Amino acid sequence: MTNRVPHFARMAAATLVAVSLAAPLAAQESQNFFGTWSASPQPVWEPDFFAAAAIPRSLRDQTVRQVARISQGGEAFRIELSNRYGTEPLVIGRARVAIDAGDGAIEPGTDTGLTFSGDEGFAVPPGAVVWSDPVRMPVEDLAEIAVSLYLPEVTPLDTWHNDGRQTTYVSANGDMAEAESFEAAEQFDSRLFLSGIQIAGGDEPASVVLFGDSITDGDSSTPNANNRWPDILAERIVEAGSEMGVLNEGISGARLLRDRMGVNALARFDDDVLLHPHAEVVVIMIGINDIGWPRSPLTDPGEPAPSVEDLIAGYEQLVARAHTHGMQVIGATLTPFNNAFEGDPLEGYYSDEKEAKRSAVNEWIRTGGAFDGVIDFDEVVRDPDDPTRIRVEYDSGDHLHPNDAGYEAMARAVDLSLLGIEG
Repeated sequence: MTNRVPHFARMAAATLVAVSLAAPLAAQESQNFFGTWSASPQPVWEPDFFAAAAIPRSLRDQTVRQVARISQGGEAFRIELSNRYGTEPLVIGRARVAIDAGDGAIEPGTDTGLTFSGDEGFAVPPGAVVWSDPVRMPVEDLAEIAVSLYLPEVTPLDTWHNDGRQTTYVSANGDMAEAESFEAAEQFDSRLFLSGIQIAGGDEPASVVLFGDSITDGDSSTPNANNRWPDILAERIVEAGSEMGVLNEGISGARLLRDRMGVNALARFDDDVLLHPHAEVVVIMIGINDIGWPRSPLTDPGEPAPSVEDLIAGYEQLVARAHTHGMQVIGATLTPFNNAFEGDPLEGYYSDEKEAKRSAVNEWIRTGGAFDGVIDFDEVVRDPDDPTRIRVEYDSGDHLHPNDAGYEAMARAVDLSLLGIEG
């Protein structure tokens, strides 16, 4: 792939954007758009779930500002808004983008409006997604883009991404989409409706999709710091001079075979993996919640536990579907979880029986031959003195999720040649 100069500092990027005034792309201009950022939509869970959703039930006459750090930069981009789980139209009054300046502010001179099929506003039907019209706005690799959405009508928050690890800012009322500073009436770390960003300008457009659960989602990493293992992998790819985009399609709590904190992996695989243009590789790391949830406070008491054979059959289905789309499929082993949530209301997630199941699944991932390559994250983060446990220096404290250092170790362990990147 074509080499690219590493990204500039934020202020340099802002200056570049201010000099090259943003403008809509001509309709006839052909661009090879590919994914540079994503956040998988999920339905808000039912009130009987053990944890309350930390977002309002609805918004009205309010502006939402969200920040996304893209992987690859380019000369133009467009954003995706999702109403996948909505039951009524999502009415967008206005949408604008700018370079993020931190704490809800944007860099002066970088703000520009988005249109949808030529209009400033758009009503996204229930279950649908909409792409903005492309905007010619040069952005650097690893740039942080602020997306502001004005929601003029009563807007139920049915489609979200729970574990955003990034502050979302909500105004008290009114259209604040152009505001350089943003006085937030409410803040939380979940994402609303914003589900993708595609970039144009690559000579060989390509993306890798990282498909998984909370460990791909970056649970327990430092908020607003971009320390998830997919973030650090994106930095490595840029440093290697590659133009491959990185798409994080992890959902905290997600499972391979069953719903609850997001629909099951087989059900969302088309939307979250196969429909990405120019997606060449998918890394699959999911299944620990299928193993840990049964007979824990997370599930109904009578929910059956899947067998190792059930999980293998699920993986084989994902591999077959990806292969029909010409994608390379990389399997990632499941990381240790001995004493996960010890002393917590969720204690019971781990047992010796469940550990035996994880071990068997990992052995199949390594040796079963279904995958085109393997990333052994288990080997990277496990305690050499007790392979059922995560290393102390990588443990976030819940004995399941890595901390920032653990996520960095995972990202550094990925052999970039598995993604088709040389050097």
